[in-house]
Amino acid sequence: MATKVINFKMEEDDIIEMKNVADVFNLSVTDFIKNAINEYEESLKSDPFYRLSAYVKEASASESKEILSSLEKMSDDDLKIVSKKRFTV
Repeated sequence: MATKVINFKMEEDDIIEMKNVADVFNLSVTDFIKNAINEYEESLKSDPFYRLSAYVKEASASESKEILSSLEKMSDDDLKIVSKKRFTV
């Protein structure tokens, strides 16, 4: 897989803290950031919102069956929207 360089802004104090933590674990800052992003990405991917969104590849037959089975067991009260999340890409 190709590697690309990206730039992003962070508060200077956060950068210093990140470098300190990476040093303790003998990690490069790049590896520290990649590990953190991968872990955060996996936690978001396990969120039901992500799993049910249109941005996910089509579910397999067994995954669809599992989702529909779970939805069929829910009452109208269970399906009531209680909070919203907005993501900007």
